Amino acid sequence: MAIGSWVDHMGSKPRKWAAKSVGGIFGFRSLLLAAFALIVVVGVLADLQNREAAEQDLRISVSERIGLMRAKLEGNINGNVQLVRGLISTLKTEPDMSQERFAELSSHLFTDNSQLRNIAGAPDLVISLMYPMAGNGRAIGLDFRKNAAQREAVLQVRDEGKMIIAGPVDLVQGGQGVIGRFPVFTEVDGERAFWGIVSAVIDAQRLFEDSGLLDPDLPIDIAVVGRDAKGASGEQFFGQAHVLASSPVTADVVLPNGSWQLAAIPKTGWEPDSFAIWWRRALIIAAGFLVLLPILIAGHSSEQRKRSMRELQIREESLQRLSRRLELALDASKVGVWELNLETDELVWDDRMRELYDVPDTVKKPDVDVWRGTLHPDDAQRAEAEFEEALRSRGQYRSDFRVVSRKGAVRHIRAKAAVHDVGNAPRIIGLNWDVTADVKLQDALKQAKSEMEQRNAELEATKAKIEHMALHDSLTGLPNRRFLDIELSGSATGSKRGRSARALLIVDLDRFKQINDTFGHAAGDALLIHVSEALRSLIRPTDFVARIGGDEFVIVCRQYTDATYLTGLAESIVEHMREPMIHNGNECRFGVSIGISTAEYGIDEASQLLVNADLALYQAKSTGRNRFAFFTAELHAATLRTKTLADEMLRGIEEGEFVPFYQPQFDASDHSITGVEAVARWRHPVHGTLTPDRFLDVSDEFNVTAAIDRAILVQTLEDMKSWSQNDLGIPRASVNVSAQRLHDPELHERLAELNIQPGTLSFELVESIFLDDYDDVVLRNIEGIRAMGIDIEIDDFGTGRTSIVSLMKLNPRRLKIDRQLIIPMTTSRASRQLAKSVIEIGKALNIGVVAEGVETMRHAQLLKRLGCDILQGYAFARPMPAEDLVAYLKKPVELSA
Repeated sequence: MAIGSWVDHMGSKPRKWAAKSVGGIFGFRSLLLAAFALIVVVGVLADLQNREAAEQDLRISVSERIGLMRAKLEGNINGNVQLVRGLISTLKTEPDMSQERFAELSSHLFTDNSQLRNIAGAPDLVISLMYPMAGNGRAIGLDFRKNAAQREAVLQVRDEGKMIIAGPVDLVQGGQGVIGRFPVFTEVDGERAFWGIVSAVIDAQRLFEDSGLLDPDLPIDIAVVGRDAKGASGEQFFGQAHVLASSPVTADVVLPNGSWQLAAIPKTGWEPDSFAIWWRRALIIAAGFLVLLPILIAGHSSEQRKRSMRELQIREESLQRLSRRLELALDASKVGVWELNLETDELVWDDRMRELYDVPDTVKKPDVDVWRGTLHPDDAQRAEAEFEEALRSRGQYRSDFRVVSRKGAVRHIRAKAAVHDVGNAPRIIGLNWDVTADVKLQDALKQAKSEMEQRNAELEATKAKIEHMALHDSLTGLPNRRFLDIELSGSATGSKRGRSARALLIVDLDRFKQINDTFGHAAGDALLIHVSEALRSLIRPTDFVARIGGDEFVIVCRQYTDATYLTGLAESIVEHMREPMIHNGNECRFGVSIGISTAEYGIDEASQLLVNADLALYQAKSTGRNRFAFFTAELHAATLRTKTLADEMLRGIEEGEFVPFYQPQFDASDHSITGVEAVARWRHPVHGTLTPDRFLDVSDEFNVTAAIDRAILVQTLEDMKSWSQNDLGIPRASVNVSAQRLHDPELHERLAELNIQPGTLSFELVESIFLDDYDDVVLRNIEGIRAMGIDIEIDDFGTGRTSIVSLMKLNPRRLKIDRQLIIPMTTSRASRQLAKSVIEIGKALNIGVVAEGVETMRHAQLLKRLGCDILQGYAFARPMPAEDLVAYLKKPVELSA
């Protein structure tokens, strides 16, 4: 408007340039300065707008790239998490899973699509399961509660009851890993119980590589922050440090317990291309000069031409402004403009159109045929049809198609146009722009989605396979114990409507261990398959068979079943299994014992059938092999009595009711005391003092014998200490040790805690349950016991099946002849001869001999003549409590006649 006012003013007062006043000269200069200042301001604003648009385009491009990376990161991490959760679902069903089983299941998770490095299982927070074992074996036995570096994180997983992702952290094996810790809870008696944790290490290098962060062709610099899933406030663990200080584009990677944050900037920074900037600036400067030029011409023209020049100048300025705006808009959007005269078929393209279609400068005036010649062969027919339809309908035109450059490069083009009537000549005016980057991005997103769907399908298939493996026996193909529990749970639910589980048979193989040991595990496996096929052939279609243990099978009868049918089925199974199985030319003979229970005796839970059948199986085995037994009311009552006794025994252990009684041992030559044997007694609050024959069988069945042994040993050591302080002259004490304690791998450590004085203690091992059947754990414990200065004695010698070779291998300090050989010595020559043989064996092997059951002086004399070393029995003293033993030792020994 300043330019227009000035021109109007000059037009109202015409004058010749030669006669300009000083004021006119200054007015013309002011006009020039004002015009120059306006051009500068507009140019600066246009330049700023161009720079902002260029930077925005860069940010959009960077955002699209890291969005794809974020999706891949989340997909890879979640995929690994789902694989581990599939393994955890199996752990919940098999809380006592072995290392071999764990390794077998875990191996299915380590595929090319996962980034897992290793998986560890820590029941009760102690690592006992690991895959792969190579390079990770030294982690076995690690107690997280004692590991200061990991204790806090592991306890957090346990207390919060949800998985936590930590890291990346540096690994001892090299490289970095992202650690996922998963709590595992099982169902115990219907209540949720903490089993332990599963720790999975994801290889950070592979995770970043598979997610595209390590692509060497990336045009962007990347940084990742949020170590230990702490999000934007966390520590940076990937990428260059300068990224975070350069106004980056960010995206949050959502993790199960937090997030990471991706940050990215272009490798060249946010500054737009300098050539393009200076090219636009040159255009702005040129346009400015075009604006100033008419003003200079108008100022030096004649007064007569000023009016027309002023009007022309105004029109030119307006057109130039519009042209500049359009040029800037088209250049910023990179859009090509074209116009087609529908009457003359004259086609006009701008330079951007020529660039999009790669039309050479030699083609002066492109036409429709030029356009058709650049179309991709697969899109040509459709694109031409859409264009012809727009011409025919004179409506809107929109089309997406591909064009091929002279060098063979394919470019995706989007076209929009509309028909306009300009005078009497209708024209179609349109825009074209390059959408190749958008199409590639969409294709990449579709590909990522397809890969994710494929991975999800693979995960589902793996999950189904793991679930099938968790519910079926891999050898026989029969359902396993977990499947049986589910079946019985369904039967229990159905039993309230129709009692669907009517009877249950437990089939246990006899001589299976001997076949395994004799012919090898391959024969044992073949036998199990043979038995499973036989059982399936003998049951009804409505019945159900499962393998629940090494050599145990269960048959569930769903329909109404009477005792006659069950008896016939059991007899058929026993008879069928008498037939030997031929394996590699070897005849494998075996048998079965069967326990049967029916839905009687007020059973509300189908699972109780399994308990009752197991009791019946125990009854069948106790009466011999190759037979069957029913669970009866009498067996039910006996079970209740045993359960009551077991409960009282557990309470008695807690209340300290199990105490040692001591029976002195004497030198056979001079009857001086050589030691005492500590025997267990139960001071029952109702039934008085009970001997082991009243409770030992039940304690073995309920695995509490070892606890009783420990209680007797601790009290004996305390009494020995008291006797030593009072100079009672008891040199040593003998304590019975059960097979349960001998098989305890931690026995040596437990004994070391008791500070036992060497030479003051002997452990009596029962011959009938020990010799010739010991394993590596037992041998290691015996060596540890002997190294601690504790003597080894063989109790009840002569009643078992000990070989001389085993006796030499064990090399005990003493043998104790069983009372069954000693008592009849006074009347039986054969008994005396047997006792003499045992004593001679001991002498030959330099082993001391103790005789128990010495009830009369006659026994003592005979044993002395035979060379026995130590005597023990009622002829000298009965077992007595510690306080009575003190009084006994203070008076002379009175021998029974």
